[in-house]
Amino acid sequence: MKKRFTVSSLIIYIFLGFLSLTCIAPIINLLAVSFSSKTMVDANAVLFWPKQFNTAAYEYIFGDKQIYQSFIITLLRVTLGWAIDLALTISVAYPLSKDDPRIFRCRKYYAWFFLVPMVFNGGLIPTYLVVSRLHLINNIFSLILPDSIQMFCVLLMMNYFRGLPKAIEEAALIDGANWHQIMTRVYLPMAKPSIATVSLFIIVGHWNAWFDGMIYMNLPEKYPLMTYLQSVVLKFDITKISTQELMLNPNLWEITGRGIKGALILICTVPILAIYPFLQRYFVSGVVMGSVKE
Repeated sequence: MKKRFTVSSLIIYIFLGFLSLTCIAPIINLLAVSFSSKTMVDANAVLFWPKQFNTAAYEYIFGDKQIYQSFIITLLRVTLGWAIDLALTISVAYPLSKDDPRIFRCRKYYAWFFLVPMVFNGGLIPTYLVVSRLHLINNIFSLILPDSIQMFCVLLMMNYFRGLPKAIEEAALIDGANWHQIMTRVYLPMAKPSIATVSLFIIVGHWNAWFDGMIYMNLPEKYPLMTYLQSVVLKFDITKISTQELMLNPNLWEITGRGIKGALILICTVPILAIYPFLQRYFVSGVVMGSVKE
């Protein structure tokens, strides 16, 4: 049976199309600016298509060793952060999803223990002091451990576990499985949509984070990619490039601050955008199944 095409559907499609264009247009503009000449960019003549095409901005960026170091640090952070955060999230969500006192006798106490920090926290200075006293300054784990448990992700997985049929758990208990075996061999294979959704949140969160890198990393060579991007975007000044460097690389004369910023933003954004198609099919089911149920 074919669906009827109504006026309200047309209005919704037009609105969503316009909303999509407002999201895509700035990215296209950045791409055009990053590949345009200094003259055209300074004259504000670039909109959605490069003018006087050149790659000077990208040659300058990829000629800086710092971006490679920052990229490696970010990859390490995302990999370790994803593994640690996901393991802790599952370890918290599974017991909290059970009402049986045989599994978790102090469930209500721990529920409040994890929920209260969603509203209140110790603040930046106490957090920095804790990280400093643990000797984690200039250490990759200072970017991972302070926010290793996100209660939003815990709630998603907790409600997903609650939504799974209890008959499966009872059957596993009858077969002689213990609670750890039920979690690892029964629940986790069934929770792939929720795990994929939570993984997406964790990966994007670690990839986009820049403020903690600026606080906990005193050495620029230890900056993650987004902290490096932030420092370049705010501090880049073409007038500070030495005359000798300009003579050795004539393409630097074609660089503008807007071009460098546009190129850097695209370089930092494209890798994380490439992950979405692989996890998108799990996203909707993971969020819906993890939503609060009556």
